[in-house]
Amino acid sequence: MTRSQDAEIAAVFELPDFRRLLFAVASTTLASRALAVVVGYQVYALTKSPFALGYLGLVEAIPALSLALYGGHIADRYDRRSILRVTLAALVVCAAAIASIAAMSTGGLSLAALYVVVFVAGIARGFAEPAISAWEAQIIPPALMMKASAWFSSTWLCCAIVGPVLGGASLAAWGPAATFGCFAALFALAWVCVSRMQTYPVIPPPEGESIWQSIAEGVKYVVRDQVLVGSMALDLFAVLFGGAIAILPVFASDILHVGPIELGFLNAAPSAGALLTMLYATRRPPLAHAGRNLLVAVGGVGIAMIVFALSTSFWLSLAALAVAGICDGISVVIRRSIVRLLSPKHLRGRIAAVGMVFIGASNELGALESGLAAGWLGTVRSVWAGGLVTLLIVCVTAVRAPLLRQLRLDTLPKAKIKQRKGKAG
Repeated sequence: MTRSQDAEIAAVFELPDFRRLLFAVASTTLASRALAVVVGYQVYALTKSPFALGYLGLVEAIPALSLALYGGHIADRYDRRSILRVTLAALVVCAAAIASIAAMSTGGLSLAALYVVVFVAGIARGFAEPAISAWEAQIIPPALMMKASAWFSSTWLCCAIVGPVLGGASLAAWGPAATFGCFAALFALAWVCVSRMQTYPVIPPPEGESIWQSIAEGVKYVVRDQVLVGSMALDLFAVLFGGAIAILPVFASDILHVGPIELGFLNAAPSAGALLTMLYATRRPPLAHAGRNLLVAVGGVGIAMIVFALSTSFWLSLAALAVAGICDGISVVIRRSIVRLLSPKHLRGRIAAVGMVFIGASNELGALESGLAAGWLGTVRSVWAGGLVTLLIVCVTAVRAPLLRQLRLDTLPKAKIKQRKGKAG
């Protein structure tokens, strides 16, 4: 690593608000991912029904996705620090209340109480994610955005891996009351970090603009921008057609003929590959030819999934999933930076909200598509066909979105800085 790279990494961590926001992201991710595991375990223990677990995803996704566009409108109208403080405070109160109920109840937690926790988490997510995305773009200078995005993404992924393990261990060792109390403490730590950060001005909205006009402006901007809509659509369709995580148990049992331990490794392989990419990107971000790199990365996901579908070897399947994760990690870092760098100041929250809807739809519908396609086409055929569709989408995007294909992010931050200086003069 060169001295200039060392200096850039040091420059990112010299920003106090970057450090505080990074810690808040880590604390919140640990708590929320562990919370999902603990609530799921408790719900299944009460109901013994897989349908009840399926409803959990809907209980969170419905408020999160339905409120996302409105949350983007709010993020562009009000102080983003205040939005995050309110959402984190709601999570603290909710987790603490469930901990108190669990401590006082002799019969354990009720199903309704567990669904309430997930519902509140979905509401908080609908408002918090657009606000944090817009706020991040204010905190981080454009020249450091790619490195900062890599740090945020790798931190989130590390905590997303560790959080479920800690949640399960805490539930087994201390029980639900203490575990939910720990969640409340983690959310409270994030609240303290956010509260210590600066406030940044929000551009006043046009007079007489209605909520629907405000939301529509963000959607229209994304749809009309080749780079934004192209990058978001790539993620949507790559996950929608190129994913296979939801049906990994079928591959493990019927095709690879391995047990639950190997299934765990298969599930972890994409996350491990993505984490390696993101850690590497903190030192060598894929700035030059970012658009081309994004297209190649998504195409790499499609190829890796075709190899995975046709493999009958556990080790080849494991390697294919890891490669898919590596390619997805490149895609995540670039797409995150695109949204932060290319969003106009007055639309940052609303554009982030549109991106959240794309991501949420791909995650929720992707699992549904995997199951339905496997039932209609067969497990193996559905996955390699999905990989081919992903490659087709990459080719169509490359032709129809030349601005995305030609995008470079290594010169964009410098251009933005010069533009700011020119306005200041």
